[in-house]
Amino acid sequence: MLAGIPEALEMEHAKPIRILFLALVILSLAMLPGCSTMDQSYSTTRHENLSLQAGDLETHGIAFISTSASTGREEDRQAVALLFAQVLREQYPLIRVTSLSETLGKVNAANLADAYIAMHDDYRSAGLLRQEILTAIGTATGTRYLAQLRLSAFSQNSATRFGALGLRIVNTRIARVRIFFQIWDSQTGGIAWEGVEEFVHSFETAQESLVTFQSVVEESARNLVARLPQLEVLAPTGSGTDSQPARPDAS
Repeated sequence: MLAGIPEALEMEHAKPIRILFLALVILSLAMLPGCSTMDQSYSTTRHENLSLQAGDLETHGIAFISTSASTGREEDRQAVALLFAQVLREQYPLIRVTSLSETLGKVNAANLADAYIAMHDDYRSAGLLRQEILTAIGTATGTRYLAQLRLSAFSQNSATRFGALGLRIVNTRIARVRIFFQIWDSQTGGIAWEGVEEFVHSFETAQESLVTFQSVVEESARNLVARLPQLEVLAPTGSGTDSQPARPDAS
């Protein structure tokens, strides 16, 4: 009988540990519905209007040319131009928007491929678009204004919160993007309008999900396009800086 006493005592001491473990599991599961998602966004937009007037884009149209991107993000250039063109069409249906794919087709049809490539090589090294090539592209696309985008930075990160005994309870997902948007005047060779947007979006979730590239670029596009002179009655024009903690939303 005495031989079984140590084993019984060991089992008795293990009970509180098992109870504590089960309590933590139950508490963790109970927390999941209440903190499944929480969205937060923060935007900083700076812009400068050099010569673009309200109604100019509706009158003369705008064509997107090839996007520049930082090293490692080259594959995202087409997507950025596509998303910006879609947002511009949605928010300003009266503007005649020529997408990047349409611009490339018209440039090729006009035998401007070599000049177009050389122009972008110059832009990467000096930030300059030659007027004679801009004028030729404007003629080929039938638009006066040309949209030049640069994807300067994009990152995705995650962090785990409320971990207990190896249990992963809540993941915080974060995405950051920085985009430059310039509108060039193909008749004068100058920059008519430019802006830069830095946008951060984060959310907490118990699921294996990410903040997508498309979602942050679309939101950045809306923030930049909203600063164009067509909304000068409703939005700031000229030079300015706007920092916005945008719509925290918890569910």
